[in-house]
Amino acid sequence: MKQLLLSLCVLLLACSQTTNTYPVAENALDAGREFIDACLKGDFAKARWYMMNDSTNQGHLQRAEAKFRTYDKEGRQQLRTASINISEVSDVDTVTSIIYYSNSFDQQPLKVKVVKQDEKWLVDFKYTFNPNL
Repeated sequence: MKQLLLSLCVLLLACSQTTNTYPVAENALDAGREFIDACLKGDFAKARWYMMNDSTNQGHLQRAEAKFRTYDKEGRQQLRTASINISEVSDVDTVTSIIYYSNSFDQQPLKVKVVKQDEKWLVDFKYTFNPNL
């Protein structure tokens, strides 16, 4: 009985220490593509991982998640299976790129800004809503 209890405790401890970490993006295109794909699939924890962490970006991502949740089951499935169509990657400088894209679900042209910050490529999602930043 003690061995069973000990095994259970070890298993619970191991499970509680796992975290949602994703591979670090090697370049701007990888970060942007992972972020966009995560949003389309409704994996907003993953999208957060590839996004700059500030209150404005968090607010925009929360609104994107709320919008995703308004779709019915079929609509969410169509988003999950949508392909990303990247039309252009514009390197502003060595640490900033703009990715112009659409998806096969709604085909609306969009863009995201990707910035290298602390040796990590991260999406600055607020740029999508205010391109003057």
